[in-house]
Amino acid sequence: MSYRRAGGKSDQAFARTSSLAIRQDIGNLCLTHAHEDEMNLKNEDDLRDGEVVLDKPRPDDAGLQFIGTIRTPYTTRDLCPRQGKLDGPECRLEVHAEWAQALKGITDYAYLDVLYWLHLSRRDLVLQSPKSNGATIGTFALRSPVRPNPIGLSRVRLIRQDGASLIVTGLDCVDGTPLIDIKPERCSFTPQAPHKEADHA
Repeated sequence: MSYRRAGGKSDQAFARTSSLAIRQDIGNLCLTHAHEDEMNLKNEDDLRDGEVVLDKPRPDDAGLQFIGTIRTPYTTRDLCPRQGKLDGPECRLEVHAEWAQALKGITDYAYLDVLYWLHLSRRDLVLQSPKSNGATIGTFALRSPVRPNPIGLSRVRLIRQDGASLIVTGLDCVDGTPLIDIKPERCSFTPQAPHKEADHA
């Protein structure tokens, strides 16, 4: 595995990282990786001084099924807040029709954990410079959307259910972001399955 630092020379040719394509499969949105160079080329201007990228990512080893789409008032990444606020604007989680029944019981909870795919983020930064001053921090020590698997996580307030959609506050993502999962907030959730010995260990 080799690395390339912004502003420096690489010992290998610039390797284009895999891009994302969304395919329709029997009504379900599934995540696939399309190795299309023209969609995947990363511009050197995207890098801040001192940042480090992987020249060659590891092979794909997993897939995701999107369960819906997130609608927010943020039409571009620049308009997105760095962290969502529970008193922020109302947003909409539009769940695909085939997963609508999976929302049964969701209104029992005031707060939810929402996971989503940050599809506009690059995936090859190892070190990042959040302040654009050359000082770097490791990707895993940040909540930046730029990460090898760009999964976003927000705790949101459930305002109401509207059919197969949930109206919530607290999101920070761009309009049209693919929805991965919805879960009750951990502290307010009581497991529905019978207790087992490991629960009391």
